[in-house]
Amino acid sequence: QVQLVESGGGLVQAGGSLRLSCAASGRTFSTYVMGWFRRAPGKEREFVAAISWSGGSTYYADSVKGRFTISRDNAKNTVYLQMNSLKPEDTAEYYCAVGNPRTVVGRTTRGGYDYWGQGTQVTVSS
Repeated sequence: QVQLVESGGGLVQAGGSLRLSCAASGRTFSTYVMGWFRRAPGKEREFVAAISWSGGSTYYADSVKGRFTISRDNAKNTVYLQMNSLKPEDTAEYYCAVGNPRTVVGRTTRGGYDYWGQGTQVTVSS
């Protein structure tokens, strides 16, 4: 049974940092794309970042580019999201996802992913 468990969320002041982790179990994901999405209150779930199986390619939403960094450790079946210079508008539930999308569009949209975690809350105070 595939399971994705996020951790690292919390409350932080604007300008602060958090590091999210997502541990995958149930199968080996070293050849899969791993991504992060988020859903703010009253909004749709949106793409944040994704990373290719090798880590050689990364993708970011314009809203987080330059502030967030995605990375992965295939030996640990884990993906990370380092979030710096956080803003109140980054407040959301953050979800990790795993899939095998073959296109850039697939890697940046919800439909490209097959497995999802339960989410971890990030709250940024002003």
